Amino acid sequence: MAVNFPNSELIISAGRTSQFPSLPLPQAVFSGRSNVGKSSLINCLLGRKSLARVSSTPGKTVTVNFYGVDGKAVFVDLPGYGFARRPESEKRQWSALTDGFFTKNPNFNLVKLALQLVDLGVGPTADDMMMIDYLSRSRIPFAVVATKADKLGSTARAAALEKLRGVMLPEGTEIIPFSSKTGEGRDVLRRLLTEKLGIRN
Repeated sequence: MAVNFPNSELIISAGRTSQFPSLPLPQAVFSGRSNVGKSSLINCLLGRKSLARVSSTPGKTVTVNFYGVDGKAVFVDLPGYGFARRPESEKRQWSALTDGFFTKNPNFNLVKLALQLVDLGVGPTADDMMMIDYLSRSRIPFAVVATKADKLGSTARAAALEKLRGVMLPEGTEIIPFSSKTGEGRDVLRRLLTEKLGIRN
């Protein structure tokens, strides 16, 4: 049976590793810096306007958000990183939660794909590269989602994509331009997710 993306729900916003749910479903992880557009991406993929809440203050809430997708998969939204004005206590909480997801996740073996978001106009930051390196070393399959692609003209966009391809990415890493405003990249990402998660689209 085809997966019905809009038939999705927030399972839990976990502020502690002990709150991570144990669910026997394949997981897709969404990672990126604060204000890169993770909530907008998730809403676009799921065909929902506000299931994932877009914060007016980037980095304000430090939680790992688990979304059930049609009872067939789980989307995991990691807290955004790299927000300079975040208090040190929240930075420590982010580190503990994110590290805990990869080390204390009861269903870590079910993580089938990570989507690493990079703002196409900004390019990969040092924090982005640290996460990409971690995903590579952990042998977690991942693709790079180049967000806010609609904000660049054709020349600047081509240059930004070329720059992104030039960073130290594992051979064959897929780079997918995406815009939550125009919907560019949504269908490509949906196909990738259904393929990697083993669910039908």
